[in-house]
Amino acid sequence: MPTAPQSEDSESAKLDFIREIVARDVQANTHQGRVHTRFPPEPNGYLHIGHAKSICLNFGIAKEFGGKCNLRFDDTNPTKEDVEYVESIQEDIRWLGFEWDELHFASDYFEQLYDWSCDLIRKELAYVDSQTLEEIRQQRGTATEPGQESPFRNRSVEENLDLFSRMRNGEFADGEHVLRARIDMSSKHLILRDPLMYRIRHAEHHRTGDQWCIYPMYDYAHGQSDSIEEITHSICTLEFDTHRPLYDWFIEKLEIFPSHQYEFARLNLTYTVMSKRKFIELVDGDYVDGWDDPRMPTLSGMRRRGYTPEAIRNFCSEIGVTKYNGLTDLVVLENALRADLNKRAERRMAVLDPLRVVITNYPEGESEELDAVNNPEDESAGTRKIPFGREIFIEREDFMEDPPKKFFRLGPGREVRLRWAYFLTCQEAIKDEDGNIVELRCTYDPETKGGNAPDGRKVKGTIHWVSAEHSVEAEVRLYDHLLKVENPADMPEGQDWKEALNEDSLSVLKGCRLEPSLADDNGNMPIQFERKGYFIQDARDSASGQLVFNRTVSLKDSWSKKGGR
Repeated sequence: MPTAPQSEDSESAKLDFIREIVARDVQANTHQGRVHTRFPPEPNGYLHIGHAKSICLNFGIAKEFGGKCNLRFDDTNPTKEDVEYVESIQEDIRWLGFEWDELHFASDYFEQLYDWSCDLIRKELAYVDSQTLEEIRQQRGTATEPGQESPFRNRSVEENLDLFSRMRNGEFADGEHVLRARIDMSSKHLILRDPLMYRIRHAEHHRTGDQWCIYPMYDYAHGQSDSIEEITHSICTLEFDTHRPLYDWFIEKLEIFPSHQYEFARLNLTYTVMSKRKFIELVDGDYVDGWDDPRMPTLSGMRRRGYTPEAIRNFCSEIGVTKYNGLTDLVVLENALRADLNKRAERRMAVLDPLRVVITNYPEGESEELDAVNNPEDESAGTRKIPFGREIFIEREDFMEDPPKKFFRLGPGREVRLRWAYFLTCQEAIKDEDGNIVELRCTYDPETKGGNAPDGRKVKGTIHWVSAEHSVEAEVRLYDHLLKVENPADMPEGQDWKEALNEDSLSVLKGCRLEPSLADDNGNMPIQFERKGYFIQDARDSASGQLVFNRTVSLKDSWSKKGGR
């Protein structure tokens, strides 16, 4: 029997209140020292970064305490669920680095849940109500006023069993009847005012087909599924705190395994939304390019953008687990990503807005290969060869015709260092008929190969470049915050939240020029474009002859500096 978290991060793991509860239960030999958690997503959409916090918590606790964690799909609403979501959820969990001990579906338990419902009817703790949902809502009461009892509340056990059986057999239309728990219409807990247990829904289920036409409500299926699987610690987000009395009531009245629910604060991030309903609005309204659009906080979108599972796990560990709702700055997530990518991403040079440079004193028709370090943070990453020749591309922003005093890049008569190459001096700027600079004429110092001058002279500016002859063309997509407001909840009442969408959340750059090595299949390898940020090849849109790279994150937080907040 483990007595403490079994992980490298056990010291930090002890700090959150959920792990403290689990540790006490293990020490007290509650449930014979067993620890069994579960992650119970609804298969009605893709997972997002908020789910990652719950995944890391549930799977992490199971691992740390030598226990088990189930994956259980809460598939009780057939009109919104799909096999596509089931598969994507499993893929996301594995991508994050976790594997479940048991795979279950709430639909596995439909027969048992039905039988237990009949038991509650026999105990006069459940009844069939023939009112409309609107009538039921109107009778619920308020926090200060008791609810009204349904006129069908005192049906006989025999009548209720008969009606419930006929509901199951498909004799009634959707909405004609519901099954309700018979508890207390004056309870201070509104959730206990005869809550719904079953509704009729004639719809094809992704696993059971048309076998059922009645489906349990979440509040009924959730706790009983936990009990069936003998989950020792049922961990939910804070909004389910008010549901716990009902969770406990069902378990008590059915006299089944007493799984216990614990609640923690969900994750809310600045400058984005964390709602499946809003995700569907974005996808269906073509505001984004699907569930895996790199601007979306879905795990599939973050994966496509270049986030690593290690960065997400580190972020979830850093923000911790609390009982209080709050708003986490997106910068915290981005900094966790930068810290991870800085260690693992190899460096490459890419020119996003190319300006041609002709080195007039470099021999025509010749080229050479220069040595470049792949990652200064990782010696084992080694070096690579990059081609250099008479014509190169530099960033247009790295040249100014009339530069200010503190501009340390290229200008007329100014000398800069070309990264891994030579010192370069601009002699002339060539313009087109409209006065636009289209080419620079420069000279290089062949004695400065590698970036150092034998005579000891210094230059303040170092710029990146690529060979005009050998570089490859690519499309580069620069992503920014999904929203232009920090917290969409602060928008004026009645205003559509989509008005807060950031119109500059995506910039597509064509004709970018990249080191030739980037034409190779890099798979999901993160890359740092020197001075530009971290990028990854788009797994969906990149194809032979048409390279597409997504910016994962900038090298520094630029949102604050440009007035984003």
